[in-house]
Amino acid sequence: MEMSSRVKPFAFDRVFANQPVTGTNNVAEMQLEIEHLELEISRLRNELEQGLNVARAEAFQAGMDQARADRQSALLAATDALQASVESLAGRLVEVEENVAREGAGIALAAASYLAAREVRSLPAKAIGDAIGRALSQVRRGQPIAVRVHPDLTADIDQLIADRQSTDRRRLNLSVIGDESLIPGDAKLCWENGGLVLDANARSMAIAREMNAYFPTE
Repeated sequence: MEMSSRVKPFAFDRVFANQPVTGTNNVAEMQLEIEHLELEISRLRNELEQGLNVARAEAFQAGMDQARADRQSALLAATDALQASVESLAGRLVEVEENVAREGAGIALAAASYLAAREVRSLPAKAIGDAIGRALSQVRRGQPIAVRVHPDLTADIDQLIADRQSTDRRRLNLSVIGDESLIPGDAKLCWENGGLVLDANARSMAIAREMNAYFPTE
């Protein structure tokens, strides 16, 4: 049997080349993509945290500003209310002071009038004696003075003149005249170109004028 030395070709390509492993490359790319996403997520988390911190700070500051505004408003309202109360109280104090002054003036006037009337009633001769002393200080030495009093007081006034004469070197030219028209305690002193009237009612009115000058009742 004859053997052939002829070589037959392979049934497939005889050139072997390095081909990329597609499965391995996809895993690497996915790994890189995952790392990139993780970094992006971390960045977003940081931004979110910073945004939340800023929002909290702004909310806190807004709350503080509102609280300050509310407190300021409350303080202003309280100050206005206090000022109104002080003004009202001041007005009431002025009114009370005026009322007290009027009442005090009325009481003082009543007391002074009572004391003046009481002096005339209890010591009528003394009041007339004081009037005689004032008259003597206004007239020249020895000038006649007529003293008109109620008849019930003539003896007392005579004695009062005698007592005064005993201590006075000059001669007192005084004459006492009873006058039924005068009430006990009132008197009329007459001398040339002058005179003096002692009147209980007039004294009360004079006291009232003096008191009203210091303590007006209206």
